Amino acid sequence: QTQLEESGGGLVQAGDSLRLSCAPSGRTFGNYDMGWFRQAPGKEREFVAAIRSNGGRTYVADSVKGRFTISRANAKNTVYLQMDSLKPEDTAVYYCAVVYGDNWRPTSSWGQGTQVTVSS
Repeated sequence: QTQLEESGGGLVQAGDSLRLSCAPSGRTFGNYDMGWFRQAPGKEREFVAAIRSNGGRTYVADSVKGRFTISRANAKNTVYLQMDSLKPEDTAVYYCAVVYGDNWRPTSSWGQGTQVTVSS
């Protein structure tokens, strides 16, 4: 089981930007589809974005479309989530995970999450 580690979260003001990074702590994931999820207090986990192993196909949720961009740099063994025009409702713990299939189903490989807090 691949262990992942997210970084890049923090406390920002509305309208600011953050770039989250996801990297494995054990194995490489250059051959895996990867996804970003988030969970706010009292809310269900939300599927935010995903990217194929080769970076060709991506998915971005409607709630963040136009503001968030997922990308990857396999040579650096890293997946990114660029978050622009952040809103208070984006406040959540953000997780990356290995996903698979047409519906980007998450596997058991998850990171511990990184906190993103957006103030008004």
